[in-house]
Amino acid sequence: MMGREIVVIGGGPAGLTAAYELGKQGVCASVLEMGERVGGIARTESYKGYHFDIGGHRFYTKVSEVEEIWHEVLDDDFLVRPRLSRIFYNGDFYPYPLNLVKTLQNLGIVESIRIGLSYVYWKIKPYPQEESFEEWVTNRFGDRLYRIFFKHYTEKVWGISTLEIRADWAAQRIKGLSLRSAVTQAVLGRSNVKSLIEQFHYPRLGPGMMWERMQEMIAENGGEVCLQTKVTAIQHDGEQILGISAEKSGITHHQPVQQLISSMPLAQLVQVLDPPPPAEILAAADGLRYRDFLIVVLIVDQADLFPDNWIYIHSRNVRVGRIQNFKNWSDDMVPDANKTSLGMEYFTNEGDDLWRMSDEALHELARQEIAQLGLAKSADVIDGTVIRQRKAYPVYDSTYQENLAIIRDYLARFENLQTIGRNGLHRYNNQDHSMLTGLLAARNILGEANRLWDVNVERSYYEEVVR
Repeated sequence: MMGREIVVIGGGPAGLTAAYELGKQGVCASVLEMGERVGGIARTESYKGYHFDIGGHRFYTKVSEVEEIWHEVLDDDFLVRPRLSRIFYNGDFYPYPLNLVKTLQNLGIVESIRIGLSYVYWKIKPYPQEESFEEWVTNRFGDRLYRIFFKHYTEKVWGISTLEIRADWAAQRIKGLSLRSAVTQAVLGRSNVKSLIEQFHYPRLGPGMMWERMQEMIAENGGEVCLQTKVTAIQHDGEQILGISAEKSGITHHQPVQQLISSMPLAQLVQVLDPPPPAEILAAADGLRYRDFLIVVLIVDQADLFPDNWIYIHSRNVRVGRIQNFKNWSDDMVPDANKTSLGMEYFTNEGDDLWRMSDEALHELARQEIAQLGLAKSADVIDGTVIRQRKAYPVYDSTYQENLAIIRDYLARFENLQTIGRNGLHRYNNQDHSMLTGLLAARNILGEANRLWDVNVERSYYEEVVR
């Protein structure tokens, strides 16, 4: 194990893509993955024959290199699926992204007038500077619509005030969508929003099929993927990464490193450097925040419940934030055609009351909330399981830019270190963009000079509103 000197930390989409690209070019790499299976947050778990995705991962991209990799790895089991997602608010369903006519019909004439007047007011007197998520969204939608469809859900996802979330988060995730564009769509029947799609690709048994097949292909090309292997130290001389220590089954292994590609969380990467960085670098790492996540899978004794792939829950009365219907992603995810499996997604922080709940208590909470929302009867919920995911989302809080800049400047001194992926760049991107950073990092080792921190995010697909 770990006999090769090109090491990739993390077996998610970014890390696997880096090793896969290197292997295709005849260069072997070792991938060190702490988990029991590859895929990271894009992996597929299973329970009694039911397969489920950790968070819901569509395969859609504008990056041609990534599209080619998807098809060469998993072409035969790559399904084309219709997209349907809606917002559940105040007992009604709203199309996602927002459809002006349906939204106003649901809200009623009085509320619609209030939304229109609020929009006009904030267009006349906008916030002069857009520093927070709240200011950015209000300037484009008005305060009324912002408070209905953005404020509470966003705070449920992130666990902090929208005044603390930075405007660049909104600018990254809400591309081209505004009340004006919604009116244009309703009146003229067209939309300029680049990220609106009606269908997407999806592996037959979930995204894990993609990453597990890629794992096999890495081995076929001479590389290796070491599971349940935790990096405990990264040795350096201040300019070069010299070696790495990793623990597996209670045994610590050491090896020299020629090139290191890391997708581990930046805070964790800094903390395992040996010798340790200066105090101010460690303090910046401590200042980077992450949002954790758990999913409660419910097995429901009903063949059909609702047509959506997923539903956003904009309700203060329940703690669930989003609900996946795995049967609507792929029929093969559910082994019994007379049953349905749902993923009740809860956004949390490790150590808070939700995180510390027993699996039994979480199952009961989810069972009660699905019934409270009227989406299934509690008596029809016959089984389930729970998966917890640490450091699922990097947080764009009021101090992250400063802390990230300090860490970037420090890590730039290491000539043979590249960081990639969502947590390796502390950037909330989609899996195609993560893969692109892994691909470009591999090509850097092969002689190119790609600037990973400057990868143009416009090349990849982003959601219209916060997930």
